[in-house]
Amino acid sequence: MARPIGRNYRRDRRPEPQHKVNERIRSGTVRVVGENLDNPGVYPLSEALKIADSLDLDLVEISPNADPPVCRVVDYQKFLYQQKKKQKEMKAKTTKIVVKEIRFGPNTDEHDYDFKMKHAQKFLEEGAKVKAFVFFKGRTILFKEKGEILLLRLAQDLEEYSKVEQLPKLEGKRMTMFLSPKVKSKK
Repeated sequence: MARPIGRNYRRDRRPEPQHKVNERIRSGTVRVVGENLDNPGVYPLSEALKIADSLDLDLVEISPNADPPVCRVVDYQKFLYQQKKKQKEMKAKTTKIVVKEIRFGPNTDEHDYDFKMKHAQKFLEEGAKVKAFVFFKGRTILFKEKGEILLLRLAQDLEEYSKVEQLPKLEGKRMTMFLSPKVKSKK
């Protein structure tokens, strides 16, 4: 079955290169840089292309907004590989924030409170944020003060492990508080 060719259909599915390479560079003069160059500097485009060609490398425009645009003499495929590798490393270095939830009722007894507080402490030591909330069912909404006292007590008990990111706040039938782990000083 033949595909219809409309104005939005592209026959060539290859993505546009993100850098201008060799003959795609449209500036009259360029600043040429690279590790394997004898004398980097500002050259007319034709001469810069000859330099790249003599080294069997590509001329890649890396800073098009500079005056004159900066071009690097490098193997373009190797350059793209290094760019992807850098992006991957940057992505790996970013920390992923995990939020753990701990649910209380307004009339949570002492043993349950201690049990949940120890879980929250463990989560904070692992570096996760804790979302502690009191859920009010039916008429227990009358005990709003108890819920707030419970959450503030939790924040006070976990003071050495965390800092309060958001104080207890009532949203519908939930009173929520966020705790984030304290940054440990490196000695």
